[in-house]
Amino acid sequence: MTRNTVVMRVIVVCAALVAPIGLTAQGHGAADAHWSYVGAEGPTHWGDLSPAYGQCGTGSLQSPIDIPRNVALSTTSIAFHYRSTPLELINNGHTIQANYAPGSYILLDDERYELLQFHFHGLSEHTVAGRPFAMEAHFVHKSASGRLAVVGVFLKQGSTNPFLGGLWDHLPQEAHQKEAPTGVSIHGIDLLPEDRSLIQYSGSLTTPPCSEGVYWNVLQTPVEISEAQVASFTAIFHGNARPVQPLNGRAFNQVTAGSIH
Repeated sequence: MTRNTVVMRVIVVCAALVAPIGLTAQGHGAADAHWSYVGAEGPTHWGDLSPAYGQCGTGSLQSPIDIPRNVALSTTSIAFHYRSTPLELINNGHTIQANYAPGSYILLDDERYELLQFHFHGLSEHTVAGRPFAMEAHFVHKSASGRLAVVGVFLKQGSTNPFLGGLWDHLPQEAHQKEAPTGVSIHGIDLLPEDRSLIQYSGSLTTPPCSEGVYWNVLQTPVEISEAQVASFTAIFHGNARPVQPLNGRAFNQVTAGSIH
């Protein structure tokens, strides 16, 4: 897939295999203009808050999107290589973000993307056939050339999630607060479902500056999260999801997955 090709791909992972935006603007060169999810600084006004945020209003390949159920098929490759990392949670004022130590990465079309962090949105930013999920996690990766790739995970209300339980025990409640408990490590692969079929498409950051060219990979099988766990997050961030954006002709294809570690 060329850099200018606008493609969505469904990734079907073999049973033997195991692993935006809501990408936060912090750490990715966003301008300093304040933005939020409500009122005069909400999503419909982002493009007017700063010249740096112009693509939020004028971009044609924006994220998130509503994902239809029926797709056409093709082939490429993806491989995941994640390690454990010391737990470091940051409340950046827009979401809870878990920073990741160097050494974990994915391969997309034989290009390496280093895992930088993952974070959360409630409700989900992407929807499936018009239906949102309780929450969505975004694993943010960056290549040596500077391109971003995001893996999205839907969280549906159900049983308590043990992985999230370990994170939620240390949720930073206040903006710009950090929690890094001594001796606590996490492994990002533990948040992913056993069925790792994906939707893959070319999109954008889901927060200002809404830059396009982001390589989106959205897992289609949700993992469960309890009502109490959802409530713990939404007590801090209620409604930190950008509305879905127009597809504008983006097409669908199938992708196969490589080995996962």
